[in-house]
Amino acid sequence: MSPASSSDSSATKPDKARAPVQGELALIPPANSPPKKRGANNAATPKKKRTRAKKGVAQAPKPSPWRWPAVIATEILALAASALIGIIAVLGRSADWFAGTGLWSNLLPFAGMVLGVGIANAVLLRLWLGMRSWLVLKGVILPAILAMLVAVGAGWFAAHDEFGRDLGKLRTLVGGMQEAERTTIAHQVFAAYRRSDLAQMQRIIERAQIYLPTIHEAAKAFDVDPEVMVGIGATESSFYPRDSKDGGHGLFQITAPPKSAVGTVKKHLDIDTLDMLNQRHNTFVAAATLRLYLAEMRGDLFLGLLAYNIGPANGGLRSIMTQYGARDFVTIQPYLQNLPRDYPIRVLTAALAYRLWHTEGRLPRYEEGSNAMHIQSVGIPGLNQGLTPGKAAGKDKAA
Repeated sequence: MSPASSSDSSATKPDKARAPVQGELALIPPANSPPKKRGANNAATPKKKRTRAKKGVAQAPKPSPWRWPAVIATEILALAASALIGIIAVLGRSADWFAGTGLWSNLLPFAGMVLGVGIANAVLLRLWLGMRSWLVLKGVILPAILAMLVAVGAGWFAAHDEFGRDLGKLRTLVGGMQEAERTTIAHQVFAAYRRSDLAQMQRIIERAQIYLPTIHEAAKAFDVDPEVMVGIGATESSFYPRDSKDGGHGLFQITAPPKSAVGTVKKHLDIDTLDMLNQRHNTFVAAATLRLYLAEMRGDLFLGLLAYNIGPANGGLRSIMTQYGARDFVTIQPYLQNLPRDYPIRVLTAALAYRLWHTEGRLPRYEEGSNAMHIQSVGIPGLNQGLTPGKAAGKDKAA
């Protein structure tokens, strides 16, 4: 066969695919491989859809970072207030049940009651924590809501007279001799109210209405109790401003006010001369004098009223107390005549009547029904609101 024929035959035959030599790139695709379709790989992997927020649709606001701390704080405060009311009630009642000095009959039972209160609170706290985990599954704020309901119930109980008596018993237990003296004198005020002519007392209070704005202004200026000021006015003049035979002038029967009080009033009112027949001047001098004596008596309201009545003559009440070695209202009473000794009681009786009339619109009779317990729970104005020694000293320096 000739070379030409061999070449022609080889040209007519299709070439077989040659395997690439090692190191040679396979650039030519196999003859039998189908052509790739455009987008074949893209069809295998689905495209991610882009989500765009619709215009006009408001997104939910993010919760405040203080929300949950506020809820937890509310729960804690509500439970603490409820526990405090319960502890006061139990300890006050226990102080009444186990009053006395016997070791086995009084002191140890009371100590056992205190221990029992501590154990009971620990058990209740453990039960609450167990129930709280179940409540949180139902709703995150359910524990706080339940705690608030418990606090409301405790507050309802605290608003009753029984809780006031329990609180008084506990105050007497903790206050010691000072609180016992205060309680003794308070009952003198309640007894004086019981003996009072309530119809006449109400007429005096009604006459005081026209002077109340001035009394409140003066009381605020000199940081004294306005209800006590009403009691002083009722005792001094029955709210009939006049000059009396013993030298008293005006609404508060001012006789010889301390010079420092007069100077303070002049400076406060920005005037050069005081007129004791001017009821505004008269009221301001009375308030300044009362504050001065409260500071001198280290915030003791009874001694402050007594000093107000005695005045600065002969060294005043402080000189009398030093002479006889008296330290409080109880120990100074035996050395006083009837009029000054009863003066604080009469003032606070009128102040108590004014508080009852102002809050209830009437003067309830002390001996009827449960009025005695109710009036005692109302409290005596100013009894625990005298100036403290530090505060009084600071105000004296400011004046």
